[in-house]
Amino acid sequence: MKRFHVHVAVADLPQSIQFYSTFFNTPPSVEKEDYAKWMLDDPRINFAISTRGREPGLDHLGIQVENSDDLQEISLRLKAAQQPILEQEQTTCCYAKADKTWVHDPQGIAWESFYTTGAATTYGEDANFETQTNSACCAPMPEVIPVSFGKKKDSCS
Repeated sequence: MKRFHVHVAVADLPQSIQFYSTFFNTPPSVEKEDYAKWMLDDPRINFAISTRGREPGLDHLGIQVENSDDLQEISLRLKAAQQPILEQEQTTCCYAKADKTWVHDPQGIAWESFYTTGAATTYGEDANFETQTNSACCAPMPEVIPVSFGKKKDSCS
């Protein structure tokens, strides 16, 4: 089963944690000094917030899958959609290890499809990724994604 993912950059993490904990009627399942995440079953969503974005607001959307076969299926569909994609294997981002596929839709919204393989003690592999992208996560800028539809490259390392 897949889970919808939303990542929002926030200006005030404690205030936002209080708001979303009240809104979702549960505390975050992960809480760090710069990041919080709710893994909800109703609605089935992985909702994350962080202070890492340059501007508060929607950072990116995504689909979290439960196995590598599901991630491969999504990657194949994205390749068929003829949008440049970036595939990453065992990258560290948002305190997790994961295999990912990134794409930007025609409007420029970053979409992350990912299979989480474990937890990480750091936010990301590259401490300077914030200066390379406007993203609160490890989302690549549209011009960073290779035009060779599906070339393996890791933007977080």
